[in-house]
Amino acid sequence: MFSRFSPAARRVLRAAEQECRNHNHYYVGAEHVLFALLEEHDPEVEARLADLAVDVGDVHSRVKRALGMGEDRMWEGILVTPRVRKIVKIAEDRAGEGLVRPVDLLDAIRIEGGGMAAEILASAEGTKKWAG
Repeated sequence: MFSRFSPAARRVLRAAEQECRNHNHYYVGAEHVLFALLEEHDPEVEARLADLAVDVGDVHSRVKRALGMGEDRMWEGILVTPRVRKIVKIAEDRAGEGLVRPVDLLDAIRIEGGGMAAEILASAEGTKKWAG
């Protein structure tokens, strides 16, 4: 499924899954992906956020708060939400024939536009707006 993903983008998705486990969630949502993108410190992601005048520290803390903690129990498996599936598809489309990079995942969260991750990003953007 992720053969078209760069090693860095694969690390982001693995980190998102780990964050889901860290928060006792049974699903990987867009917020987990955004949190992982911020944790990985990818230069292209950081440059895109800087271009948008986003305060990364503020977004990081807001996403962490939004994630909260799930039930204190072990889950049999981890589900991927339909929104994350859509984000992955958008990222693949943006990458074209090339490999999906972490910045493609960030852009895809913004393009998809739904859910708390996109809402946090949109509210954190400065006066510069991204053309997509």
